[in-house]
This record gives sequence, structure tokens and C-alpha cells, in this order.
Amino acid sequence: MTTLVIILAVVVVVAAGLFLVLGRRNGGHGLRRRFGPEYDRAVARHDGDTKAAEHELNERLKRHGSLDERPLAPEARKEYLARWARVQDRFVDSPQQAVADADTLLAELARELGFPDGKDFDEQSDALSVHHAQHVHGYRRVHAAKHGEGDTEQLRTALVEARGLFDVLVSNGTGRPVRRDKHHAEGSGTA
Repeated sequence: MTTLVIILAVVVVVAAGLFLVLGRRNGGHGLRRRFGPEYDRAVARHDGDTKAAEHELNERLKRHGSLDERPLAPEARKEYLARWARVQDRFVDSPQQAVADADTLLAELARELGFPDGKDFDEQSDALSVHHAQHVHGYRRVHAAKHGEGDTEQLRTALVEARGLFDVLVSNGTGRPVRRDKHHAEGSGTA
């Protein structure tokens, strides 16, 4: 009888251990799925420490997960679309200024939708990463480029990637993707 109790206790301990290990992996997998490239970025920022990265991402979820994006008025949407077109047109003559303008425009658009004020870039980009993890990288690249990081091709790539976040934000609540004209189509060779 004592042997049976010991074996049963060992089985319970092993099962509990497996449950915890597999549960932790699934928790990380859920964060990886939700945050995509942001998950890898957080792990890299924590020198490969997935536990610290997952803690950071869970904290972002607690702070910003309940944020509800406000709908963008049709007039505001038109104005943001026109401003983005001007940014792209300006890129040919002044890439650095175009990238700086894109950074400002994205910060203003995000703030209008209810995200934290763009004066604290890290807080705003963290909030955006909770809701738009697949697109926030372009915003981070534009912000870095605004501060002089990158040659013209890197600035163009940053602007093209930032367009993904712009499209998602400017089309919020419409259920329709943003229409692009041929001149500003992705992959056209221009930003």
C-alpha cells in the first residue's frame, strides 16, 4: 500500500511538472502568435531571456489591452490620406524630411484614434504593438530614421513599412482596406 502511494505521488508530481512546462510553452506561444515580430524584438531586447520578454509583453497587455480605438471621421480620414500622399511625394526631393513628417503624422493619427500621446514614443509604440503588432515595426523604423539613422534606401524601406501601419490605422472601423492609386502602390519603386 505504501509503495502504491509513493508511485501515485511521483506520477502526480511528474504530471504537474509536465503541465507547468507545457502550459508555460503554450503561454509563450500565445504571446508569440499575438505579438509576432514584437515578440522576437522583446526577446532580443532582453538578451534572449524569454521569461523577461514575456513579462514585458504581458505588462503591455495589461496597460493597453483594453484600449478601444476611436473611429476616425471620414473628413479626418481624407485629410490623413492627403497628408500621407504629400509625405510620399516629398520623399523624392527630401527623404529625411519625408520620414520625419511620416513619423509626426503616425503619432498624430494614433493619438486621434485613442492611443497614448506620441510625445512618449515608447509608450505609444508599445500600445500600438498590442493592437497592431504586425505593423508597428515600420513605425519604429521611421522613428529611428527620423533621428538620422539610415541611407536613402533605408529611409525608403522604413517609409514603405510604415505605410502598413498607416493603412491599418486610417482604415480603422471601416472594414475596408485603404485604396492606393498606381503612383503610390506598394512595390512601385517609390515610397
